Amino acid sequence: MDFAFFILLYSLMHVYIQPIAKQFLQNAHAENAAGAKAYMRNQFEYFGIKAATRQSISKDYMKAELPAFTELEIIVKELWQLPEREYQYFAIDLIAVMKKHWTTDTVVLIEFVLINKSWWDTVDHAASDLTGPYFKLFPQQINKITGNWNRSANFWLQRSSIMFQKKYKKETDTVLLHKYILRHTHSKEFFIQKAIGWALREYSKTDPIWVKKFVKQNKLAPLSKREALKRIG
Repeated sequence: MDFAFFILLYSLMHVYIQPIAKQFLQNAHAENAAGAKAYMRNQFEYFGIKAATRQSISKDYMKAELPAFTELEIIVKELWQLPEREYQYFAIDLIAVMKKHWTTDTVVLIEFVLINKSWWDTVDHAASDLTGPYFKLFPQQINKITGNWNRSANFWLQRSSIMFQKKYKKETDTVLLHKYILRHTHSKEFFIQKAIGWALREYSKTDPIWVKKFVKQNKLAPLSKREALKRIG
């Protein structure tokens, strides 16, 4: 990033974002940034900070200081408008670390994350750290919200409805998983086929017999089937 442009952008940032922006710039690596941008099909700019370094920077900053929960939505949406992808990763981490303040309405902000600047990196990050934990906290929201996502025309929401239980293990609602997958078994979208396989693969660690039976009884895309059976043959 051009330094003069960064200074201008910095002056307009929310006061909570300014310190992390400085740290990201100080740890920027042009060669890594170019590689990351190419890997993500040139859709996003990057500082080029290695994941472990970025996570350490973010964790230390959030441990030292958190904003008021009432400011969270404003901060997240501002982070989402900034060009470098690391800001979006930081936004997801920030929502997650403030979990004890979540309300049922937090799903609106989570959905914002899922449908804006959408790609597998943020959507899957959110599935692990936001959607899964949110529905553990507010299970009464599952049928309404994930049902709407599963029926949505937005395939990132469809993907999220299939994947939100990926860490639930024995608490997985297999009736719901079955229903959500079957609604999209004919999808030609790569990210849906992959999500189906990934969700089944994760659950196969808990109940491989259920997964093998499901795959046998239902016609899945080859990619979905291959991913589903990857750990159980």
